[in-house]
Amino acid sequence: MALCEAVASGSPLVWPRVLLFGDSITQFSFQQGGWGASLADMLVRKCDVLNRGFSGYNTRWAKIILPRLVRKGSGLDSPVAVTIFFGANDSALKDENPKQHVPLEEFVANLRSMVRYLRSVDVPEGRLILITPPPLCEAAWAQECLQQGCKLNRLNSVVGEYARACLQVAQDCGADALDLWSLMQKDGQQLASCSGKPSDRSWHTVKQMSSKWSMAWESTAARERGWRLSACHVRKNFPGV
Repeated sequence: MALCEAVASGSPLVWPRVLLFGDSITQFSFQQGGWGASLADMLVRKCDVLNRGFSGYNTRWAKIILPRLVRKGSGLDSPVAVTIFFGANDSALKDENPKQHVPLEEFVANLRSMVRYLRSVDVPEGRLILITPPPLCEAAWAQECLQQGCKLNRLNSVVGEYARACLQVAQDCGADALDLWSLMQKDGQQLASCSGKPSDRSWHTVKQMSSKWSMAWESTAARERGWRLSACHVRKNFPGV
């Protein structure tokens, strides 16, 4: 029997999956130089990094779609680690952007709900990371709002309240957390001049954390299967062939 045919009859090679769940900051993180792309590069051949970012989403909508992304007993689709990265839209001012605004108390409840759900579908303890919304450059965002013909609808001080609430949820639930709101303002790091999104320089902070996560998650991949194949002893790498 040819090797290809023999291997096809054996067990499938399954990579552990890491799920990035968030809003537009996650959706566009796979662009060149993005934090998601950097994480995927660090974990290449160790884990599959899945981008499940939804531009414009808040936690109210996120908690509805999450059960359709991750289900218990879904086999290959079950992630070994998950990031939850919301708050930038939730923290929009109610009077100026009621569609995306989510009250702080509801934001907290939604995060708790998503953490509980992920625990219920066997996402391993210690592999759930909550990321706070990043800081907002109000001057730049005011110009963006002016161009769109609307009033300033977000304030960095309000974003900070949601960031602190996110950290509290992580602490209460025993999840890991990344305080992006504080880290990006440390040492005068700058934000981009459009859309209030972090600049490439600011993303260095996230990339550093991605490196830390990748080392932790690599251990999961190593337990699942060793991916180093021997060209001289291919058959030995595939039990049953």
